[in-house]
Amino acid sequence: METPEVLQNKLYFLVEQLQNMARDLPQKYQMRVPYELLSSLANCLLSDTIFEIAKGLMEIQHVTEQHMYQQRLQFLNNQKIQDQEILDRTDITAEEKVRKLNDLKITQKNDLKEFDKSLVLQLDEKVTDQQQTLEQAGVPGFYVTTNPLEIKVQMHLLDFIFRLSKMTIPV
Repeated sequence: METPEVLQNKLYFLVEQLQNMARDLPQKYQMRVPYELLSSLANCLLSDTIFEIAKGLMEIQHVTEQHMYQQRLQFLNNQKIQDQEILDRTDITAEEKVRKLNDLKITQKNDLKEFDKSLVLQLDEKVTDQQQTLEQAGVPGFYVTTNPLEIKVQMHLLDFIFRLSKMTIPV
């Protein structure tokens, strides 16, 4: 167990580092990250629990993004296979192949658009899950929102957490 003096020094260090990081943000985000928020966040980071939660969320996000990327590649590959099946047909003329390919391309374009929309919705759900997890863990500044500006502020706060997790905190 750390002594009160060690905890106090750690807190001062964290607040100072967070203030330095916040100063580097564009002005529109600086206004949304007041001292009180940074101080509360620093206090929350005295325990390594939040660092571990953030790291776990980042790992889950990377796995999810990689899986979605693979799904998209498979989707595109299936479309190429459909194209090739038309080209390989011997029972239709070249003109019919061109017409069928053009029709297929229109359908494929719409299908890909819908597929991409579904991926974006899945990513939005992942953001909501992360917001809920961090809010439930008591991390200041995190709550469920769809406001792009507020999400960007939360992304900056997460970046601060990751950067601090890589620092050696003096005792």
